[in-house]
Amino acid sequence: MSIELVAASIGDRAYDRIRADIVFGRLEPGARLRLDRLANAYGASVSTLREILSRLSSEGLVVAEGHRGFRVTPVSPSGFEDVAAMRLLLETYALPLTFEAGDLEWEGRVVAAHHKLAFMERQMMAGDQEGTELWKRYDREFHQCLVDACGSRTLLDLYGGVFDQYLRYQMVAVVFRGEIAAEEHRLLLNCALTRDADEACRLLTQHVNGCVAYTLESGALA
Repeated sequence: MSIELVAASIGDRAYDRIRADIVFGRLEPGARLRLDRLANAYGASVSTLREILSRLSSEGLVVAEGHRGFRVTPVSPSGFEDVAAMRLLLETYALPLTFEAGDLEWEGRVVAAHHKLAFMERQMMAGDQEGTELWKRYDREFHQCLVDACGSRTLLDLYGGVFDQYLRYQMVAVVFRGEIAAEEHRLLLNCALTRDADEACRLLTQHVNGCVAYTLESGALA
């Protein structure tokens, strides 16, 4: 493998790890991102890290502060509301397209994703908080499956980026609405299998707005 490919591979791995650590809250909102410490933690050069952080800045996950360096983008109640509104805009646009185009293979992916999510939701409701990150990974997978047959790569890329920002807020606030959210997910699965896009969009709006209201009322983002 050439030196250029090795460097690219190291950079890609470091990008994936840093991005995941931001999304899942291991790098806390507002935290200063010291390049020397990141180099030790992620095994990438300072110049590569500058490129990675600039890329993450364009995704809204990092704030570039000129000569002062970088920090993780802070969270706020208004920021969560904005991200939630953008998520709803993209997801309610993609749902009818996917329900029209989805085939048997797509149905299988949706059912499998819901099965994993429902299992983790039962674990969470039983008091197991150790699986919080896995629960949110399965939550993302389920919602991604609901729209992934929409036929637009651009739409899916936009949606994925927005959902990760939404997910970051949920991880910071550790938002879990228990049986309410689990039932909404079950009903969304039924809508997918019956191709009821109108009801799915209504349920999704209820689902997301309920999560936002619950989070803001908890004060976790204050």
